[in-house]
Amino acid sequence: MLNKINPSNPTENLAVDANGLNGLREAARQNGNSPEAIKGAAKQFEALFLNMMMKSMRDATPQNGPFDNEQTKMFTSMLDQQMSQNLAQKGIGLADVLTRQLSASLPKKLPDAQDLDGQQQDDGLPMGIPLVKDMSEADRAKFIQSFAAQQAAEGTDQDGRNKQRRSSNKPAHVEAFQNRLQADAEMASKITGIPAKFMLAQAALETGWGKKEIVTRDGRSAHNLFGIKATGNWTGKVVEATTIEYINGKPQKRVEKFRAYDSYADAFKDYANLLKSNPRYEKVLASAQDAHGFAYGLQRAGYATDPHYAEKLSRIIRQSLSA
Repeated sequence: MLNKINPSNPTENLAVDANGLNGLREAARQNGNSPEAIKGAAKQFEALFLNMMMKSMRDATPQNGPFDNEQTKMFTSMLDQQMSQNLAQKGIGLADVLTRQLSASLPKKLPDAQDLDGQQQDDGLPMGIPLVKDMSEADRAKFIQSFAAQQAAEGTDQDGRNKQRRSSNKPAHVEAFQNRLQADAEMASKITGIPAKFMLAQAALETGWGKKEIVTRDGRSAHNLFGIKATGNWTGKVVEATTIEYINGKPQKRVEKFRAYDSYADAFKDYANLLKSNPRYEKVLASAQDAHGFAYGLQRAGYATDPHYAEKLSRIIRQSLSA
């Protein structure tokens, strides 16, 4: 005779109560895709997942003490099962994700456990989850962890529709720097033909991702993203700053005059005009679509005195702004 259980809260029963699991399956079969049955199945899966985690942690700890024997291992396993049930009652969020997923994907009526390839689903997994009964213990653990990770990565929008969340692989400071200057870089790209990410990479190299910008005496940004100096024909604003120049291959600190702009957009415009109007950058523009050619073309044209400038710039383009 099956125990009467509340399918929405299966953790009220003992983890080792097989009748409780049978009752859960019977409730799911009778109630079809009712919210209570789906929630109960999801809760039981969460408990199973937690139990696999606890078992993995137990296996990773020494178990050869003077008081360890087969009996203590058996009771420890039972304790872990019950603790996983208790933890699942409070929840770690996995059951909620599974409930949303199953509610959207299961048919109107859940199939009988006997209808699933003629096999009884005795592994505690909710209906609709692939059978893992015949897997090895290691493969079973990998499947559960993989399935949980996949489901946890999915969220729902405000209308409750399922969607896959895509996360960027870029670090936060790279993402913020790119988002802040992307529009200005694309504007300069139309003028020069140089991909926007190439110019963003050079701005990142010159300013340390915006953390080492040239500033005025009162501490405000000079918006000089490309380290352009205020040479003879410059009639705009000027700011002095300490920089490192390589003289005969050796770094030396020097105070130089740099151009100052009212905005980052002005900096990109001036940078674009510099490359377009100065004949020594003709080859740079000619190889603008190739990251390696662009970086080493700037160095050969004498844009910077750092002997490793091209290598650093090329690495930022490839590794930080490749996506």
